[in-house]
Amino acid sequence: MTEPILEVRDLVKYYPLTQGVLVKKQVGAVKAVDGVSFDLRAGETLGIVGESGCGKSTVAKLLVNLERPTAGSISYKGDDITRLSGKALKAVRRNIQMVFQDPYTSLNPRMTVGDIIGEPFEIHPEVAPKGDRRRKVQDLLDVVGLNPEYINRYPHQFSGGQRQRIGIARGLALRPEIIVADEPVSALDVSVQAQVVNLLARLQDEFDLSYVFIAHDLSIVRHISDRVGVMYLGRIVEIGSDEAIYDHPTHPYTQALLSAVPVPDPAARADRDRIILSGDVPSPANPPSGCRFRTRCWKAESRCATEVPLLAVPAVFPSGPAAHPSACHFAAERPAPPGPGATPPPATPPSPPSTPVRKE
Repeated sequence: MTEPILEVRDLVKYYPLTQGVLVKKQVGAVKAVDGVSFDLRAGETLGIVGESGCGKSTVAKLLVNLERPTAGSISYKGDDITRLSGKALKAVRRNIQMVFQDPYTSLNPRMTVGDIIGEPFEIHPEVAPKGDRRRKVQDLLDVVGLNPEYINRYPHQFSGGQRQRIGIARGLALRPEIIVADEPVSALDVSVQAQVVNLLARLQDEFDLSYVFIAHDLSIVRHISDRVGVMYLGRIVEIGSDEAIYDHPTHPYTQALLSAVPVPDPAARADRDRIILSGDVPSPANPPSGCRFRTRCWKAESRCATEVPLLAVPAVFPSGPAAHPSACHFAAERPAPPGPGATPPPATPPSPPSTPVRKE
């Protein structure tokens, strides 16, 4: 197995909550990302999925240094980029580019397509001499499936799918090794989503790219990802190969998400148990103690309120797809709520005893 090209360790991002007008006083913090760790290898696609507000997009911004972490490290080929600045940081940013979520607001409406795609060359002139930039931009348009003659058009003259192709071309301009795609198809029509995902898959082979692919649609993530990390309330609760996550989910949150994925076969849909989670997602400014998913989990017991489950492979699992890290005390037990239509226990679990005892 190859060495990771990107190593993320214990990544934390808190946003302070303040009150007061003239004198600001911090009264808390929004824990957007709270201890995220993962690796990315060359040529691999790591999908990160979860509900809106779980911290996925914050992770994306941290990876490309649009945000500075509160704690933790992001190492690119052994160098912690959170400690870099100036020329060293500029050199790393060339190799880690981003494709943004909304193709309608991520492109400057006052700039032509040629200027938008060629703008990275102004920051990194060593990549393309001035006399060669127009040709390179036209080549990039051709690579993403657009007519090179569109170079002088403006963003409003393109459809949503075409605009996202322009955003992808801009991300490819500096020939990066890693592309962080932050929900790149969520703003597009379903008919266009598959085209863009297929384009990204083709470009990965053509340019030897590594992707961090962020989305909330598990069916799309499965189509493109080699490994998948599931996030809930600022933390990764399960991570493994696409086969492990989709065919052998062990965390109750992952099981609930997968139970909601549409199934085209009516017979299979009728046989599948739908897991309905009760309650709302807790506030990241005041997350539950212990396991953050316990307030909505049908497996929750008293120890879940006092012990933070580690993201680790359950000891009872042998080798194979099922043996992948899961942050659940009872990952090997009760794959679904007992009984049809059962819902998780109330949001407030019973007070834990002095010595937590697991119920049988």
